[in-house]
Amino acid sequence: MSTDTASAPGSDDTAAPPRGPVTSASYSITVRLTADGDPASIGRIATAVGSAGGAVTAIDVVDSRSDGLTVDVTCSAADASHSEEMVEALRTVPGVKVRKVSDRTFLLHLGGKLEVASKVPMKTRDDLSMAYTPGVARVCMALADHPEDVRRLTIKGNTVAVVTDGSAVLGLGNIGPGAAMPVMEGKAVLFKRFADIDAWPICLDTQDVDEIVRTVELIAPGFGGINLEDIAAPRCFEIEARLREKLDIPVFHDDQHGTAIVALAALKNALRVVDKQLPDVKIVVAGGGAAGTAIVNLLLKAGAGQVLVWDREGILSPDDDRLTGAKLELARRTNPGAVRGELPDALDGADVFIGVSAGNILAVEDLARMAPRAVVFPMANPTPEVDPVRARQYAAVVASGRSDMPNQINNVLAFPGVFRGLLDARATEITDGMLLAAAEALAAVVKDDQLNANYIIPSVFDPEVTHAVAAAVADQARHEPGATAKVREDLG
Repeated sequence: MSTDTASAPGSDDTAAPPRGPVTSASYSITVRLTADGDPASIGRIATAVGSAGGAVTAIDVVDSRSDGLTVDVTCSAADASHSEEMVEALRTVPGVKVRKVSDRTFLLHLGGKLEVASKVPMKTRDDLSMAYTPGVARVCMALADHPEDVRRLTIKGNTVAVVTDGSAVLGLGNIGPGAAMPVMEGKAVLFKRFADIDAWPICLDTQDVDEIVRTVELIAPGFGGINLEDIAAPRCFEIEARLREKLDIPVFHDDQHGTAIVALAALKNALRVVDKQLPDVKIVVAGGGAAGTAIVNLLLKAGAGQVLVWDREGILSPDDDRLTGAKLELARRTNPGAVRGELPDALDGADVFIGVSAGNILAVEDLARMAPRAVVFPMANPTPEVDPVRARQYAAVVASGRSDMPNQINNVLAFPGVFRGLLDARATEITDGMLLAAAEALAAVVKDDQLNANYIIPSVFDPEVTHAVAAAVADQARHEPGATAKVREDLG
C-alpha cells in the first residue's frame, strides 16, 4: 500500500495531518459573549476568530446596555479541535468574557430530525368517523378483498424503510444501531426534502443475516420499498439477494447502487470532457467492498471494456488463493489476465481512477503513471484516497465526495429520484436496467453548454435531478415485464 508520507522539515512521523483549508457548517458553533462598552469590541471579536482560522457567519446582539453588550457569535471551523482553538482565541480578547459555547450540529439533532404529521383534518366528529372507526373498517374490508389496493389506500405507496444494523456507518465503522440512528434519520429527511417520500429509520439490534432478513420480511407489508443502509460487506450482499428474492417490493442498497449510479453518471460526463469512450478506457477501482463491487457491476453493464480492482490484498486476481466470495468473483470478472501488483502498479496507463476504499492510500505523485487527460474520482469519506486538490496537477477531471469542491459525488443525487420512480411505477423490484436508466438520466441533466471539467455532475439542489431520475426509472420499470404491480382501474 502506497501512502503520501511527506512532512514538513523538522516534523516527526507522529505529527497530526494538516487541517483542511475550508471550514464547514458541520463544525459550526455559537459562542455567547459579554463585551464591555468599547465600540471596537465587535471588531476585536471578529479578528480573533479570523486569526484562529475560523469564519464568522453571524454576530447577533442579544442584549445592549450602557455598560456593554451580550453577543452571540456564530462561526464555522474545519474540525472539532479547531472549534476549541477559536473559543480560546475569543477568551484572550480584552474586555470580552465567554459565557457559553453551543455546538450547532448537536443542537440541530436535539429530539431527532423527524416527526409524524397527519395528512387529514381531525376537527369534527365526521372527520373522526371517516379517518377512524367506523369508516376505516370499510377500507380494511376492501383491502382484505383486494390486497393490490394497499399501495393506493395506505401509506405503503409512498413509504420507504431505511434499514441498518449499524455495522458500517459512514466512515465510522461498526458503531451499532443506536449510534447509527442520526444517519438514518438524516436519510429520511433527504427522502422527504428531495422526493416527497415518507421514509423511516429502522435500526436493528442484530447483525445476524437470518434475523435481519426475517425482520425486514415481517415489516415489509407497511412499506413500498426497502433502502438498506450502512451494512458491512460481505453480509450486505447476502441480505440484499435474499430480500430481493422474498419481497414483492424493491430492495435497494444505497451504499452499493446509489454510489454506482452517481459514479457512472459522473464518469460518462467526465469522459465527454476528455473525449474518451467507456469501452476503450482502462479503469482502476480501489475498494472491493459493497460500493466497489456495485460500481464495477454497473460499469460492466454499461459497456466498460477494462477494469482492475485493488483492495488490501493488492490487485484482485483470480489466481490469488487468499480471495473468496465476492472478491474472487470480482477478480474473475475483471482480471482474466491475472495481473498482480499494488495500487500504483494498477494505475500504469489507466485512464480512470475511482476510489471507494480508505483515506490517503495513494501518493499524489503516483497519478503521473496514468494516461494523459486522466479522470480521478477519490470518493472515500471523510478523507479521500488522494488529495483531490493536488490531484488536479495530474488529472484533467477530478471529482470526490467533498462538498467544498466542484464535482461532488453524492448519493442524494440518486436515491430520492430512484425511489420516487419506483413508487410511482408501483415497482416490485429494481433491476440493472433501472440503475442504468437512472445513471443516464442523471448524466443528461448536465447539458452540453454546461459541461466542463469542473461541472460533470449537477448540484444536489438542482430541481431537475429528482424529476429526471424518477421519470427514467419509472419508464424503465413499466417497460420491463413483471416489474410492476397490477392495479385495478377503480376502487369500488
